[in-house]
Amino acid sequence: MPTPERTSREAIVAVGRELLEAEGLAGLTMQAVADRVGVKAPSLYKRVRNRDELVRLITEATIDDLGEELRKAAAGPTDAPSLVAALALAFRAFAHRFPAGFHLIFAPGPVGTRPSYDAIVASSLPLLEVAGALAGPERALDAARTLTAWANGFISMELAGAFNLGGDVDEAFAFGIRTLTTALQAREVAQAVG
Repeated sequence: MPTPERTSREAIVAVGRELLEAEGLAGLTMQAVADRVGVKAPSLYKRVRNRDELVRLITEATIDDLGEELRKAAAGPTDAPSLVAALALAFRAFAHRFPAGFHLIFAPGPVGTRPSYDAIVASSLPLLEVAGALAGPERALDAARTLTAWANGFISMELAGAFNLGGDVDEAFAFGIRTLTTALQAREVAQAVG
């Protein structure tokens, strides 16, 4: 069994993320993490203060990974509508790969489990930039929130199996992207003309 000195915070967080995806938030216990890392549960407290801190660290690691996926997606297209589509598709793909982590990012929780402001800002930059290109710099945050709220709602419903009326869910997602992009662009054009 590894000694606590050989057990890193990064390893604990990685195992916690695996457990979260396999067992859900209820299965993410200090004992379960300790068992998988190969130490006794009290040894974890030398690296992680408590379960709330572990949840926060997992949330931040998940947000960091999502931000990296969004940066990669934003590196390809050059026009704003294509960028919105690339970011939305990357957001959705990430949620499908890590549904429990995705849910954790947007779920309310105790203050001690919430990610840092810096982690949120860093992961949001690609979306804020394209939102500014669509709706203008003064409305970038509003546009980014609108896009995020729609995508999160759509994806959360999809992951919950809530789309039961038939139809092509992929096409519905693409329709939503096109509709929001057009609406945000039309708003910017209307402001420029008016």
